[in-house]
Amino acid sequence: MDATLASGAKPIEAGTCCATALRKASRRLTQLYDNVLMPSGLRSTQFAILAEVRRRAGAPPTVQELATALVLDRSALGHNLRPLERDGLLALRESAQDRRRRHVVLTRRGMAKYDSTRSLWQIAQRRFTRSFGEAEAATLRATLLTIANDESLATLEA
Repeated sequence: MDATLASGAKPIEAGTCCATALRKASRRLTQLYDNVLMPSGLRSTQFAILAEVRRRAGAPPTVQELATALVLDRSALGHNLRPLERDGLLALRESAQDRRRRHVVLTRRGMAKYDSTRSLWQIAQRRFTRSFGEAEAATLRATLLTIANDESLATLEA
């Protein structure tokens, strides 16, 4: 029997929505990484921020550049930066060229936290790769990065 909504539309078939499937997978992976990272006191989202700032240490990103790199809006990034800044892991430094711009930098404490947490992150990586398969994980990562970097997906063009 075909289910029909009061509006006359048919419900979406389970498993056909890419966004829903991706969100479910993201929540599952977040559970894995957060559980493994728990002894560090960091969540996976916080470690991702430290890792991105560490990767750009030679040319510290502005808040906007960091938000763009992490595919976050500035307000969401600000919400995530506050506890890291409060705990002394990150600092916001005024730009020498433009005092309105602030660069995100790792503090010594932040670098030490990143270094000590990286081994836990590697455990999570290995656990996922062992479960999902090395080639499959590499293909998945490449596909997800392609999606994340495709800015045209954020527009409403039909």
